[in-house]
Amino acid sequence: MKLLRSFPSLVLVLGSACVVAEELVLDVEIPALNVAEYHKPYVAIWIENSKGQHQRNLALWYDHDMRDDEGSKWLKDLRLWWRRSGRQLSMPVDGLSGATRPAGTYELTFSNKSQAIHGLPAGEYQLVVEAAREVGGRELLKLPFQWPAESSIETSQQGSNELGRVKLTVQP
Repeated sequence: MKLLRSFPSLVLVLGSACVVAEELVLDVEIPALNVAEYHKPYVAIWIENSKGQHQRNLALWYDHDMRDDEGSKWLKDLRLWWRRSGRQLSMPVDGLSGATRPAGTYELTFSNKSQAIHGLPAGEYQLVVEAAREVGGRELLKLPFQWPAESSIETSQQGSNELGRVKLTVQP
């Protein structure tokens, strides 16, 4: 014990080496659009299995500050997410829903210990990002991945209008 008091940084390094958690790191770019009437997009992010069946919701960005919860009526514009999962939910959902985001790149991290992906069975999946914007368009990107990963993998897709670059990193 006396030896450990003499080298506290050694304990920290050895202790952290034992803590290994698989995680998904997602970068989502909302592009700046030069349009006359710009509205921040609604964005849904979820995981589906290789057969396209919804598995887990990860994030939902929408205008939840509107009077009388009017913002939730536009969630139907996220068509695929709405059909697969959204219509069964009562908004807002703790840990899932949040405000719409302005143009920029946003990083989301989900460890295997987080409620969002804890207990996700091993298998082939797709991370899906869907965006819809009032007086704008709708876009859907799918990034395939294996869970859990045997080694660190990175995949990305470039959106064409409502989404910019979406990058997924899966770390063992």
